[in-house]
Amino acid sequence: MSLSKKEQEIIQTGAKNLEKRCIEARMVGIKMESYGKELILDIHNCDVSKFNRIDIERYIRVLCNDVIDMEREDLHWWDYEDDPEGYKEAPSHLKGTSCVQFIKTSTIVIHSLVDLKKIFIDIFSCKDFDVEKAVSFTGGYFGGVVKNKTEVIRN
Repeated sequence: MSLSKKEQEIIQTGAKNLEKRCIEARMVGIKMESYGKELILDIHNCDVSKFNRIDIERYIRVLCNDVIDMEREDLHWWDYEDDPEGYKEAPSHLKGTSCVQFIKTSTIVIHSLVDLKKIFIDIFSCKDFDVEKAVSFTGGYFGGVVKNKTEVIRN
């Protein structure tokens, strides 16, 4: 198989590791199929009244059931719920509620930061989902502005 000039440049410069791997795979006849995707969201100026276990779990439930159609499994929390003194002493970048929601073969990871009014959410799934619906729902639910949105296709 001969490579185009652009494909040769990508391989020579090592640019964009994923593109390079896909081109190399095509050279030896390997079909690259997507393993899944990850949506990474940074949302600023949020309604911090929703940065608690009840509202975050409600967000996850609606997201999974109505937006991305995923089956929820175990949910694990990290916060200062049982340690008010620790919360007072914690730096701003640690004050908030974090969780990992396992979904069938995948995860949703959430880190909220009360003092900074920011929430960071990663949705990884082997099953396809509508990224724009997830972005729109998430920004609206937390009443913030989506500052960064990155979609990564896993191969």
